[in-house]
This record gives sequence, structure tokens and C-alpha cells, in this order.
Amino acid sequence: MTDTADPPRNSVLSMREVRMRFGKTYALDGCSFDVMRGSVTALVGRNGAGKSTLMSVAVGLLTPQSGTVSVLGRSPDHRGISPGLSYLAQHKPLYGKFTVAEMLRFGQRTNAQWDNAYADRLVSEADVPQGAKIKSLSPGQRARIAVALALGRRPDVVLLDEPLADLDPVARRSVAQTLMRDAAEHGTTVVLSSHVLVELTDVADQLLLLDRGRIRLTGGLDDLLGDHYLLTGSGDAQPALGQGVIIESRNGTRASTYLVHGQRPMHLGEWLLEQPSIDEIVLAHLAAQKEERA
Repeated sequence: MTDTADPPRNSVLSMREVRMRFGKTYALDGCSFDVMRGSVTALVGRNGAGKSTLMSVAVGLLTPQSGTVSVLGRSPDHRGISPGLSYLAQHKPLYGKFTVAEMLRFGQRTNAQWDNAYADRLVSEADVPQGAKIKSLSPGQRARIAVALALGRRPDVVLLDEPLADLDPVARRSVAQTLMRDAAEHGTTVVLSSHVLVELTDVADQLLLLDRGRIRLTGGLDDLLGDHYLLTGSGDAQPALGQGVIIESRNGTRASTYLVHGQRPMHLGEWLLEQPSIDEIVLAHLAAQKEERA
């Protein structure tokens, strides 16, 4: 949903026409969307699309020039991260000289709502020694500690900026499984950003595609897959298209392939219909936006 209407009742994070400018450059330019309670949402876009700015606005670290932001039914608290929220920045801020145990005690002492047993369990499952210095840990281990601190707050909504970046496949899978389990067991709403969609397709059930400060595509992954199809053949495609809208064309020597948004046609003739991947859908919409700007 990207209009100016009031947020739906089950929305835990919404923005309406939010604009955030740095100098003459808009990082967010009329950004509108909703994140529904209990969802795991992939926030994707190119580097520089505005993902980190969007998250900083959502948690109250930045104040936009215009527009409205609602988190858990209220405006962000600009004195600090609001109750019910957790935010993990891209650089995963941890104190390198602390041990893991000291880092967890820091989390306990700086959060009024803290589940020490749960944070300890997450660290134990990561097989990270509590006496180890943070600076001695691998990137994957540091990510697991950072996620344990974020979830130890027992948030209703957790926002994670590039949480899987620079992790090897094993560490990426472990972090993803932790987030998915937390969402399933505790109903936590999770928003993860990445410029690499493939990192998030096994985790998320919702998509927000951000490009040049605006949401260009949003919806459930299954719905988006059902609303798009590939049509391959030669000749006039219009009879097979029906009411579909071509998002991307790929012209070959013997056949053309169209990525189409819309209801699937009843009569294909000699045209072949196939299912695109979510990567193909996202890349096609990004390319279409680039052509529109050109």
C-alpha cells in the first residue's frame, strides 16, 4: 500500500509521503508504505536507494522534512529508540574490547525490557564463548551477537540494516534461521534491508522495493510471483497478453520474451508461459524505472 490513506489496523510501521533531504539530494522522496504485524519484510534496492535513511527515520534517529511516520501506533521518539523497537545498524556496533558476557551485561543494563535467558540462549546456540573478546570474533560470530542483543530487548518490531552482508553462507543461514524462528515463535515483525535480494528470499514473506527514495513495488512474495509471468514466442504478443502490462522486453533472433504484470492469459496460442523468479521481477521493475527517468 503506497497511498496517503490512514494505515491499516494491523500495520506496525507506516510512512506517508515522507521526504528526507541532505543538502539538495532527496534520500526519501515521497516515500509511502505499510509493514504488517508479524511479517518478515525484505527492504531491497540499489546501494544509495535510501534504505539506511528509511530505517533511521523509522526509529527516530532522523527527522524528515515532511510526511508522517507511525511506529506501533505512535510517532518515533527522537530522544532514543522507542520502546517496542530494536534497530541493528549496518556496521553492527559492538564494543571490541568487551567480552561477549560483558556485551550481554551491557545490553541488560541499558534496556528496561530485557530477556537475559533468551539472549544467553541465542549466544549459546551460536557456539560463541562468553569469555571471548568481541574483536577476536569472526564476522559471522559478531553478527550472531549483534542479533542476540537486538532480540534480547524482546521487541515488537526489529529493523536490521544489511544484517547478512559479508557473511559466509553458513553464517548467513544461521542468522536467517534465528530471525525466522523469532518471528514464528514470538510474532516479532522483522524488516531486513539488503541490496542483494537473493540473501532475503528464503527469509522474507513481504517485499518493499525502494528506488531513488520511493517505494516502487510492494506486496507478499507469493502475490508478486502470482501477478507476474514470462511470455516467450514470436510474432504479435498482444492477443496472448490480454490485460497484462509488459514490464521488460528481451528480444532474441528467433523469439522474444516479455515479463508481464497482470492476470495470466486464458489463451496463449503458440506462446509459452513461464514463472519468473522474484529476482527477475525486481530487476525488471528497477530497469523500467530507469527507462522512465531516461
